[in-house]
Amino acid sequence: MAQGSVVLASDYLFWMRKLSEWGQASTLETQQDTCLHLPQFQEFLRQMYEALKEMDSNTIIERFPTIGQLLAKTCWNPFILAYDESQTILIWCLCCLINKEPQNSRESKLNSWTQDLLSYILSAFRFDIKEVGLFTQGLGYAPVDYYPGLLKNMVLSLASELRESHLNGFNTQRRMAPERVMSLSRVCVPLVTVPELEPLVEALLTYSGCEPQEILWPEFFEAVNEAFLLKKISLPTSAVVCLWLRHLPSLEKAVLHLFEKLVSSERNCLRRIEHFIKDSSLPQAACHPAIFRAVDEVFRYALLETDGAPEVLATTQVFTRCFVEALEEENKQLKFALKTYFPYASPSLVTVLSQHPKDIPQGHQHQALQHISELLREEVEDQTHGCCGGHFDSWFLVAHFGGWADLAAEQLLRAEAEPPASLLAFLAFYYSPCDGSQQRAHTMVEVGAVLSRLRKLLTSATLSSRDLQVAAGEHTAAEPRLPVHHQLIRLLLLHFLLWAPGGHTIAREAVTCMAHSDEITREIVAFLDRTLYRWDDLGMEAPRSRKLAGELLQGLRAQVQQGM
Repeated sequence: MAQGSVVLASDYLFWMRKLSEWGQASTLETQQDTCLHLPQFQEFLRQMYEALKEMDSNTIIERFPTIGQLLAKTCWNPFILAYDESQTILIWCLCCLINKEPQNSRESKLNSWTQDLLSYILSAFRFDIKEVGLFTQGLGYAPVDYYPGLLKNMVLSLASELRESHLNGFNTQRRMAPERVMSLSRVCVPLVTVPELEPLVEALLTYSGCEPQEILWPEFFEAVNEAFLLKKISLPTSAVVCLWLRHLPSLEKAVLHLFEKLVSSERNCLRRIEHFIKDSSLPQAACHPAIFRAVDEVFRYALLETDGAPEVLATTQVFTRCFVEALEEENKQLKFALKTYFPYASPSLVTVLSQHPKDIPQGHQHQALQHISELLREEVEDQTHGCCGGHFDSWFLVAHFGGWADLAAEQLLRAEAEPPASLLAFLAFYYSPCDGSQQRAHTMVEVGAVLSRLRKLLTSATLSSRDLQVAAGEHTAAEPRLPVHHQLIRLLLLHFLLWAPGGHTIAREAVTCMAHSDEITREIVAFLDRTLYRWDDLGMEAPRSRKLAGELLQGLRAQVQQGM
């Protein structure tokens, strides 16, 4: 404790000197220095409060005779006081100085001086009149409503001037000087979370002069982006697009912020992923092709780095769905063709993949799947790159619209006629894009044999787990199966259990047998969650299958939670 007091006393002298140098931060140098040291100064104020709250007012004055000067100098610096955190800590510190039962005129004067300072903070910078009224009433003061009105008029005037400057373009006589615009962005850095300043922040973000270089301070972009990501300010999409177009580090931070939220949340829950993605404003902003390409590169890199982790793949697919939805809402007749967003892909493949399956009559969905399979085969065969080069690009495009792969697996089992081999080829490529043609052919033979046996069981009213094991052919395979074979066979078995008349009766037992490891359990959970999400999206009516999938999902999720 004694050592802490010595450190605090040393810091106290340092910050007293700093506050004297800064004054009211009226020069560029003092403003820059204030912003640079502000986090450390706020931490010092927190430590000071921790010390003050343990003392009575007389002890405080004895230990820190110039505490009043330090707190007053802090109040007169707008670059400090503009931050909510600074205001809060200052109020706490000042309240420690008030003597509830003053014994002499000196203590009464200190109380009066402290109350004046508190009133100044609350009236000049706390713009919620209701909150001001409650606080100042306890101090014996009437709330001041002049400052908010003054600030509002000033902000609207500056915002209007910026918009007029933007519209005047090259008319230099009616444009705001670049130096003044830069100065405004600098002054706004500590003020971006003040609600009354949002029109000015928006006007600065959307302002576009004729200068060859960016004239707004990088710290302004960083402060606005941080406040936006933490929901401390609200901005229209147009302003957010300008922010992320003009300052790429802010866009990158927004994407990473989204990933951090997804990693810390419950996995294998596409509804939650969708909520986070829509809440991030990234799909709406991605309607601008440059932002979409930047975000898409992050997803691409994440998939490469994680070797196609299911969680990253699911996030990519949900983001694409939200993006296409936002694109349709923004303009019914698209400003940009879809090939603008996927410039290196086949326009025909992009067009057919971007169709929503629910917009295609159910009886014609298998034709759409065949078309996708054929276009994909042509594109893959035309590529001369290595499997992790050109093949990855084709797979990455298909991965954006992964719902087609799930629909293909479903169609393989539900189609009345014998399904075409191209659907199986599509799945084989989707689940193992780096395989060569020979490996893919082997996969189609191995998985195709299981598919044939499962289709023969579709009409069986009564089934046993033994029937399913025989159909899966685990013990009759001529050679050890590859991981992709096991994955595709599990996919077909799960679809079979959901749709076959006799599958429901053995579903729980069969799933329990399949889920013999944590990894496979999570894979099945992801499949069930993805299936229910897709059915909701398609508006599919399948009460029995839906109920079974929900019950299986609930049970396996509880099992995963217990194992954590």
